[in-house]
Amino acid sequence: MASLKVLGLSSFLITIFVLVHLANCSDDEDNLLQGLNSYRTSLSLPTLAKNGNAECLADKIAGELENQPCSAASTIKASQLANYNHFIDKCKIDVNSTTESAIMPVCVHKLVPTLVLTNYTHSPAYAKHLNNSKFTGAGVGSEDDWMVVILTGNTPAASVTGNTPAASVVKGAGSSGYSKVGLGGFFMVYMLMGLALFI
Repeated sequence: MASLKVLGLSSFLITIFVLVHLANCSDDEDNLLQGLNSYRTSLSLPTLAKNGNAECLADKIAGELENQPCSAASTIKASQLANYNHFIDKCKIDVNSTTESAIMPVCVHKLVPTLVLTNYTHSPAYAKHLNNSKFTGAGVGSEDDWMVVILTGNTPAASVTGNTPAASVVKGAGSSGYSKVGLGGFFMVYMLMGLALFI
């Protein structure tokens, strides 16, 4: 019985250590998505699910913007980037079956998390998209001082093409039909099992 308690306690301590390490290793993109979801939750809107196609496109656009000065942020239209159509193809986005999406690039020196989040939640152009319940998915990409968020609609395919910086084409919800617990969820279950053995 004592060995079970020692095993449970050691499992608990190892799990706590790993979870703390994972929390410290989370990147700017995940932190931003979490912040955007907290913002939307405060407005009683659904949280944004990760969308693989949108994330792919956001990464590509952020990479393309990498060498642009921050002063260009207000004039950049993603659909006018030289490699935009190549990115659409590379990210397997079907432009013929897409509706309801928004591409929102921001530039913040050193991507200071609070400033990045504020750029999205306090910018009238971007906040109107974040406050809209028709958006249920998101892809986030970053490169140097650039962060790009792409919102997707609640239909199987989602996009809006327009002439504002916050408009372009993205494929849908990205749901595969099964739950992805991930490493953090695995360790949480492991910790709870260890705690149950300890008690």
